[in-house]
Amino acid sequence: MTAPTSHRQMIEVAGTEALWLLEGAQQGRLIHVQRGSALVRPAVHVFEYGRLIVRAPVQATALEGRIALTYETDEIRTPSGTGWMVTATGLAEHIADPDEAAHYRRTLTGWGHGPHDSLIRIHPQTVTGFRLTHSTAAQAPGHTRQRQGKA
Repeated sequence: MTAPTSHRQMIEVAGTEALWLLEGAQQGRLIHVQRGSALVRPAVHVFEYGRLIVRAPVQATALEGRIALTYETDEIRTPSGTGWMVTATGLAEHIADPDEAAHYRRTLTGWGHGPHDSLIRIHPQTVTGFRLTHSTAAQAPGHTRQRQGKA
């Protein structure tokens, strides 16, 4: 008899659970396109009042005129590969109000990268989340367990 095989699975979670995971996380990645290339930058965030406030080492001018930005956060345990991931995409704006910017600079510790230190407010329109799990061959969807027999 052979041991059951383990399969990695991505299981989509409901929007409310994805928001709960996003709210509980503190770090992630801001993703945007610049000069035809996707750029990924480390970021910190807070999710409050239905808005995602992100601090990232990105030039504010690189974000001007953007209609939407994407933010990703996760907690993936290695080497098992289990955990979760959440992606939020929505309309974004640079936080220009000096009092509001000062508040978030005090509460969100960023990464120093020269003069690049931006505060962005994202109004999530799409939030998707996945749990990353393992299952045995018998539990994997679309997988049938074969009996081992003698010939």
